[in-house]
Amino acid sequence: MTDRGEVAVVRWPSRDPSAEDGLAALLTAYHLRTETEKGEAVTGVAALPDRYRAEISDPRTAFADDVVLTALDGDTAVGCLVLTAPADGRSEIKRLWTDPAHRGRGIASDLLRAALAYAAADGTSTVRLSVWAWRTGAVSLYERFGFTVTASWDEREGLVCMQRTV
Repeated sequence: MTDRGEVAVVRWPSRDPSAEDGLAALLTAYHLRTETEKGEAVTGVAALPDRYRAEISDPRTAFADDVVLTALDGDTAVGCLVLTAPADGRSEIKRLWTDPAHRGRGIASDLLRAALAYAAADGTSTVRLSVWAWRTGAVSLYERFGFTVTASWDEREGLVCMQRTV
């Protein structure tokens, strides 16, 4: 059993500049790992697509209209999740990531619970997400939270689209 220390989920941006650095580091790890899993030869941030580099270099602008949640273990950012601003009663979960060294502690679940609470408070009726089929642990997590597979809105091969009502 993994030790579960105190992890706080906070809405970002924080007043603490180290939190912004922590979020950028989490986004970097997320994007580099995703590109590697897709079979892309990415050797660093400079090789990422422009839109991903923009998130990493300036998350405050990239997610200006969205709710960004960061899980903190003390002063260290160990997980993140982006909940897009509602449009037509729907929001989308993006960039759910837990630092591999901190997995197994319920951080992703805490982030999801917080995101769903924000969505409900915003009057969102449906939350949707897309996840790569090979991320079976993530798919199982989403299913435990009541997400079900739905018709794809993104035709990239290997992408599973899911949604749930709030």
